[in-house]
Amino acid sequence: ILEHNLQSLLLQKQAFQLELNETESALDELKKTKDEVYKITGQILIKAEKAELEKEMTDKKNILELRLKSIQKQENELNSKIDSVKAQIQAKK
Repeated sequence: ILEHNLQSLLLQKQAFQLELNETESALDELKKTKDEVYKITGQILIKAEKAELEKEMTDKKNILELRLKSIQKQENELNSKIDSVKAQIQAKK
């Protein structure tokens, strides 16, 4: 069960890391542009204020970083539990 939980956590971590990379890339491009900016809402593009969009992307990046830190902490705790269980099993042999 612990290894299954760890596997699930690693999949979540990978998804958040991918989303963080995409957000950072979008933020970099946003900072470079001097033209009008647009954002996707649903299936349409909407003109947006650059400063407002930059704030939204920065907030999203911060939230993703917090989630990744939380997942990393959970991963470390699960790994410790797994190591503890393995040590107990080895000690019984």
